Amino acid sequence: MSSVSGFIENGGAVSFGHRLAGSDAFKSLFKEGMYLVEMSAAYLDGPGRLEAKALPRATALAYASESMRLTTRLMQMASWLLMQRAVNEGEMALAQAALEKNKVKLTRQELSCDPETFASLPEVLQDLCDQSMRLQARIIHLDSLLYQGPARESSRARPIAIESQLAMLREAFHMREG
Repeated sequence: MSSVSGFIENGGAVSFGHRLAGSDAFKSLFKEGMYLVEMSAAYLDGPGRLEAKALPRATALAYASESMRLTTRLMQMASWLLMQRAVNEGEMALAQAALEKNKVKLTRQELSCDPETFASLPEVLQDLCDQSMRLQARIIHLDSLLYQGPARESSRARPIAIESQLAMLREAFHMREG
C-alpha cells in the first residue's frame, strides 16, 4: 500500500499514468524500446551501411538523414525509459526525474524526407523508423500523463477560474446593492 500512497493525488484518486508507469505494461514498453535500440544499432552498423553505399546519391542523403533522426529518436526514448525505470525501482524520486527529464528532450520527430523518397529507402530502415515513431508516440503520451498532467492542471484551473469569476460577480452585485 505504501508504494501506491506515493501516487495518491487529488482527493484520493490514483493517477493512471503512475500506475501504468509501474506496471508490467511499462516493463514491456521498456523491453520493446531497448530491443529497438539494439536492432537499429546492429542494422545501421552492419547491413545498413552496406545498403547505403549502394543507393543513388539523393537516396543515400535521405538514408543518412533518416538514420540520424532514427538514432536521435531512439536515444531520447532510451534515456527517458531508463530514467523512468530508475523511478519505478526507487533509485530516483519522481520529483527529481521531473527535473532531470528537462535534459532529455523528448520531442516528436517526424520523417525528414517526403513519402516518395522514404519509400525508396531500404525496407529495414523504413520499418525501424516506423516502429520508432510508434514507440515515440506511446512514450510521449505516457510522459504527458506522468509529468505534464493535463487532466490535473485543467481540473485545478477550472475551479480557480470559476471562483474568480464568481468573486467578480459578487463584487459587482455588492457594488450595486450598496
